[in-house]
Amino acid sequence: MAICADSVGAIRKAILGHPDPSTTITNMVKDTLAQANGNASRNTYLWRDEPWTLAEAAHAAAMPEHASQPLRGVPVSVKDCFDLAGSPTSCGTLFYRDLNGVTDHDSWLVKQLRAAGAVITGKTHLHPLAYGITGENPDFGDCLQPGDPTALTGGSSSGAAASVMEGSAMAAIGTDTGGSVRVPAALCGVAGYRASLGRGDWQGGAHLAESFDAFGWLFRDLEDGPLLGSIFGPTDAAGMKLPTRFAVIGGAFLEDCEPEIVANLNRCAAELEALGLTSATVQADWWSDSREIFAPVQASEAAGYHRGHFGHFEPSIRERLEWGASLSDDAVAVLRLRHGSFRYRMDELLTKHELLLMPAAPVAKLPAGADHSQTRARLLRYTTPVSLAGMPAVTIPFLDNGRPSGGMQLIAAREDDARLLAIAARLEQCRKSGR
Repeated sequence: MAICADSVGAIRKAILGHPDPSTTITNMVKDTLAQANGNASRNTYLWRDEPWTLAEAAHAAAMPEHASQPLRGVPVSVKDCFDLAGSPTSCGTLFYRDLNGVTDHDSWLVKQLRAAGAVITGKTHLHPLAYGITGENPDFGDCLQPGDPTALTGGSSSGAAASVMEGSAMAAIGTDTGGSVRVPAALCGVAGYRASLGRGDWQGGAHLAESFDAFGWLFRDLEDGPLLGSIFGPTDAAGMKLPTRFAVIGGAFLEDCEPEIVANLNRCAAELEALGLTSATVQADWWSDSREIFAPVQASEAAGYHRGHFGHFEPSIRERLEWGASLSDDAVAVLRLRHGSFRYRMDELLTKHELLLMPAAPVAKLPAGADHSQTRARLLRYTTPVSLAGMPAVTIPFLDNGRPSGGMQLIAAREDDARLLAIAARLEQCRKSGR
């Protein structure tokens, strides 16, 4: 009998309680694979091999159950910027797919997942080079939301979000440089976790801009966050005093938010207050130059990784790479000084307030086929402050009659991942109990 569950925790409980875990895991994986590429664009995955995945399921089923396999039997998708032995790594482009060919080794991340017992369902769609936030892709097609062909998933972890939405994975690996986990999670109505900068090992993974690149997850149930996050670093909050206060971004910063986003922000603040946390409102006028710092540093570092190949990519990305390559060492050094100052001020803000609450995006939907030439700048305004600070963030999803209606990002100080994930899990518990 297959398992029907929306959380990793429920899957683990069902496997442990079943008299035949081997058959149960295999049947569950078969059921999830049947949902693959269920969006109208049929491109959730850029690489998948069902016989290979079923062999992985059999391997996971044969593992003895103990603490070192926390993801035993759980179907997990991986963003196609991490090496997986036996597959190409496209980074969202035909050019790199063909140039790289089939690799014979696993990335550090894939090794961690397989050792934890996860069953990898395939490698997912992404915005080219992970250098975009809409999920549009001229080589593999734009990634549309399962169940809503009029909406983009957002990016760059576009297929990761789609795989969780369609049920072909119970959790999905993404990356977040400038919002690439937080934004698709918010737009697709799923949970997201961006780890603190520096958690995990990028061996076998393709960087975009190492000053900002962070590992992340997309998943359904916030209670799964601590378990999933443990793949990247410590997330056990046992014995820790959880946060007791948070700040909400307010004032003019929210001027371009859609009304339902502001309503969800107020609702989320009330949910945190119901947990016993004390709130304050803060202004963020000094964030006005965050993108002025982030964008050129990102472009400079990305240009270094893709030097000599700019002409193989779409015009908007090629232009950013050319701009990054044109920046002098002195100009970048000045930007890094400004980056350090910005990071220091963010550290002060989180020391005072413990947590920070704000929208993950100012909109609830990115219409497919629309002109999104200005969308990137609008969305990055909400995500770059956290990226510059290297801080962890959890995306708290909101739904309206089952439809994604935006998401909030709850932010903590660097390396405060455990307490952040624990408080998000508590919020989910209260939602389930109706309190």
